[in-house]
Amino acid sequence: MFNWTSTQRNVAFASFASWTLDAFDFFILVFVLSDLAENFHAKISDVSLAIMLTLAVRPMGALLFGRLAEKYGRRPILMLNIVMFSLFELLSAWSPSLDAFLIFRVIYGVAMGGIWGVASSLAMETIPDRSRGMMSGIFQAGYPAGYLLASIIFGLFYSMIGWRGMFLIGALPILLLPYIYFNVPESPVWLAARARKESTALLPVLRSHWKLCLYMVLLMACFNFFSHGTQDLYPTFLKVQHEFDPHTVSIIAICYNIAAILGGIFFGSLSENIGRKKAMIIAAFLALPVLPLWAFSSGSLMIGVGAFLMQFMVQGAWGVVPTYLTELVPANTRAVLPGFVYQLGNLIASVNATLQSRIAEAHGNNYGLAMAIVAGTVAVLICVFVAFGRETQGVEISAEVSKQMR
Repeated sequence: MFNWTSTQRNVAFASFASWTLDAFDFFILVFVLSDLAENFHAKISDVSLAIMLTLAVRPMGALLFGRLAEKYGRRPILMLNIVMFSLFELLSAWSPSLDAFLIFRVIYGVAMGGIWGVASSLAMETIPDRSRGMMSGIFQAGYPAGYLLASIIFGLFYSMIGWRGMFLIGALPILLLPYIYFNVPESPVWLAARARKESTALLPVLRSHWKLCLYMVLLMACFNFFSHGTQDLYPTFLKVQHEFDPHTVSIIAICYNIAAILGGIFFGSLSENIGRKKAMIIAAFLALPVLPLWAFSSGSLMIGVGAFLMQFMVQGAWGVVPTYLTELVPANTRAVLPGFVYQLGNLIASVNATLQSRIAEAHGNNYGLAMAIVAGTVAVLICVFVAFGRETQGVEISAEVSKQMR
């Protein structure tokens, strides 16, 4: 990273920050589920539909913004994407009813769906090939970094501004636009492909690589159950089942999101040495012995330790995903296909919050049991799916520019 040019560092920061602020906007919701339920006189499981709907429509955003990025470039579409999700986060603060809130979250979900694919392709096509594993970990760490930021904001300001104020703060990602406009150039790989007038048609790729696409969707469904199954209802688990106050919830959330950032960078970097598959399998497998401490211990200290270890492993496995998907897909589909299969996996996993909350309610609000069932199951499935996948370590991307310009 220290040998990167200033342009490469700017692109890395912009991509990371885009994903961080997108995740920040999403995770504001998980901290205020119980408050929204009280405000709208509904059950938590009813309000959790907002999470499900947001995740369910993200494939539409990935397809829409990804196709636009293949045609018009990564940079301008990334900026458009940021404007869209910031606007609908702002509108969420003014929701007069639960129905209106759900509608705003649906449209927000479309906007959110485009960020991952567009930002990751811009980063992976700009940084040196030898650094892609580390950049993958850094980029994916933007997700827990957004969660961490939401945790801090919740702990510092929630008691003063309430849930509507939290969503107002969620409009701040719009401030990233000037930085991208003045400091971030277009992807050199995309510019080289445009100069050669390469086709960006998606359907032929889907037809010829349908087995690969199906594999990636199923893998991403497991990964999204893994992350959302260990994150989305965890603040509710702490507040409702353990009756911790907002300050304690915030401290625990800060700790496990720091662990998530460290895990993503550690396993992403490790994948450059031991391979993408081994890094993901090790991280997912090590989550299993942590389950009892994470879901069934008592006291804020032990729960905090369990949460720290769990998110180190969960996001450690996730840290390899951006580079793994980028390396798996054909060169002319990197802005659309990785994000699209990722969000289709999200669509399958979108039932997680509602599923877990209903399991918990059926067992006396035992959220720990509900989360453990989901997390344990998908950790095993990730190990199995990855074991049957193709190793991609060593695939060249930045070298395509010089090849295409000959």
